[in-house]
Amino acid sequence: MARGKVIIKTEEEVEFLRESSLLVGKTLAEVAKVIAPGVSTAKLDSLAEEFILDHGAKPGFKGYGGFPATLCISINEEVVHGIPGDRTIKDGDVVSIDCGTYMNGFYGDSAYTFAVGNVSKDVLHLLETTKQSLYKGIEQAVSGKRVGDIGFAVQNHVEQYGYGVVRDLVGHGLGRDLHEKPEIPNFGRRGSGPKLIENMVIAIEPMITMGSYEISQDSDGWTIRTIDGLPAAHYEHDVVIRKGKAELLSTFNYIEEVLKTK
Repeated sequence: MARGKVIIKTEEEVEFLRESSLLVGKTLAEVAKVIAPGVSTAKLDSLAEEFILDHGAKPGFKGYGGFPATLCISINEEVVHGIPGDRTIKDGDVVSIDCGTYMNGFYGDSAYTFAVGNVSKDVLHLLETTKQSLYKGIEQAVSGKRVGDIGFAVQNHVEQYGYGVVRDLVGHGLGRDLHEKPEIPNFGRRGSGPKLIENMVIAIEPMITMGSYEISQDSDGWTIRTIDGLPAAHYEHDVVIRKGKAELLSTFNYIEEVLKTK
């Protein structure tokens, strides 16, 4: 849960957050190189952990609240917080991978959903629409707007296609803690919620389902899945609130460069 009051970052702190956030993108690009049918989720996790440690950082998720791994790997109807293990990825799977890093006292946190092999056009449309909704939300992340403007932009974009917006999980502030105030829902009313102030840093992360937005938690205490068994998608960027235009701290460029060559 997000804790305490909203913390406005100095420019030096923004640079530390940028460094951590960019490392997440580079880590997910390493995962992108090897993700394929037949690869175990445990292999992806160990590769990511080694890469993060080699770059002078620590995995941001491992041990956080008791989570046992470096990556959250959620497949098909799993929305978020899937635990890596022996399971292997299959042709046609969509695989949401959420990664965190911790270095210089600050967290980075970003997620990307990968289409592995022959994924149906309907599911690819869900992924593309979810990613579009993330950037629609980011467009609203400017000083003077409100949290509800971000949520409205995401919700308005995806619901026109009949997709569901998960209500029980939200984005968050980011800094010395992985989850800071304010919470950033992916739904809401324009002009509602806390005001966005310059140099706030937030993680915007639409979690969008093909059907019902209702979710359930597995007995492992972590894995969240859609209640109707339909696929979900999840993308996340770290953003600093600025005047006029939000500034991205994380990037998908490293990931998408790899995917282009596969």
